[in-house]
Amino acid sequence: MLPDVDVDEVALKLFMGAFFNSGQVCVACKRLYIHESIYERPRDKLHQLAQTLPIGDCMQPGVLFGPIQNLPQYRRVLQLRDEARDAGLVLLEGAAVPERGYFMPLTLVDNPPEDSRVAVEEAFGPILPLLRFSDVDEVIASAYGLAGAVWINQNLESSPMVPLGGHKQSGLGVENGVAGLMEFTQPKSIFIPKSA
Repeated sequence: MLPDVDVDEVALKLFMGAFFNSGQVCVACKRLYIHESIYERPRDKLHQLAQTLPIGDCMQPGVLFGPIQNLPQYRRVLQLRDEARDAGLVLLEGAAVPERGYFMPLTLVDNPPEDSRVAVEEAFGPILPLLRFSDVDEVIASAYGLAGAVWINQNLESSPMVPLGGHKQSGLGVENGVAGLMEFTQPKSIFIPKSA
């Protein structure tokens, strides 16, 4: 986030980009870089969202965030969070979660060291490190994940036909567009005899 960002305009969108499906999306925001001159305002706005948006049974009206998908992943995400806390990092946790199930509060990590495990490893869960920066070139030079996004303050429209996805070690295929539709098909040969 650069100094000219409209925090009120983008906060919920960034929040959902990080925590949609409780952060269990391969292209979810895994690290959020915020310019030091505005750092506190977006941090506080995101924390407010984490404290007010409910976690629980997503079949219930108004509940947007559910559990972590399985026990091994739940334990892994809790370990990342606990290691961050034990290292003295500041965790900004969200709303209370149900006692039963693999639920964890939506958690912001307040400016962890960029080489800390919570900032380097993909949590694939409801943890978002907020990283303070002063030089955008340093951010660009930092390590990249599976996906990256640059948001600008202009109204541009992209085609719904733009494919999203990856192959090899970075994904299982493509969504959207013709390429996404082809993921649901298998080629078949049909032979029709010529009429006599």
